[in-house]
Amino acid sequence: MKILLSVSKTDFYDYIIMYEYITGKLAELTPSYAVIDNNGIGWLVNISLNTFSALEGKSDCKVLIHQVIREDANILFGFADAFEREVFRMLIDVSGVGPNTARVVLSSMSPVELQNAVIQEDAKLIGKVKGIGPKTAQRIVIDLKDKIKKSGATVAGVTSVSPQNMHRDEALAALVMLGYQKAAAEKAVDAALKHNPSLSAEDLIKLALRSV
Repeated sequence: MKILLSVSKTDFYDYIIMYEYITGKLAELTPSYAVIDNNGIGWLVNISLNTFSALEGKSDCKVLIHQVIREDANILFGFADAFEREVFRMLIDVSGVGPNTARVVLSSMSPVELQNAVIQEDAKLIGKVKGIGPKTAQRIVIDLKDKIKKSGATVAGVTSVSPQNMHRDEALAALVMLGYQKAAAEKAVDAALKHNPSLSAEDLIKLALRSV
């Protein structure tokens, strides 16, 4: 079995199962989620653009997992390396920042870019991310500055459709999955393509996230 489980027991009848990582065949990959086939079971894992870039072109993969359990859902978030997962967990500890917002942050900027922005107290840059207002950006800087310094974490290591249209469709699908209105997403993506038709889906999403 290639899924490692760590179990924390609170008492004899009550325990929490957390998935540490999943390995397997990369059955499907989009800018917002991956489906990993592990022993015939397809695990849908929500990912950021950073992880999407790390997994692109691979047939087999390993993603580190953060599990979110709610009354109506059991959601998996996946990361290509431990550093991004650690930054994600720091973000969701900040008041007002949930898992999806944290994923948007890590799709708008890399973990290193966020780390540098926090250390330099550049709340204005963080505040450019969709869904992050000035107060939340300032809170992220205040709450994460000491944690990031103390952590010492480092980064671990075709169809007949035209590339432009394919990248546009991928970007739009990812933005809608992230919760944005399709009309607003289309406007932002088309504006970016008009300025630079050769942009990748990843770049289109990053630009749209800062303007939608």
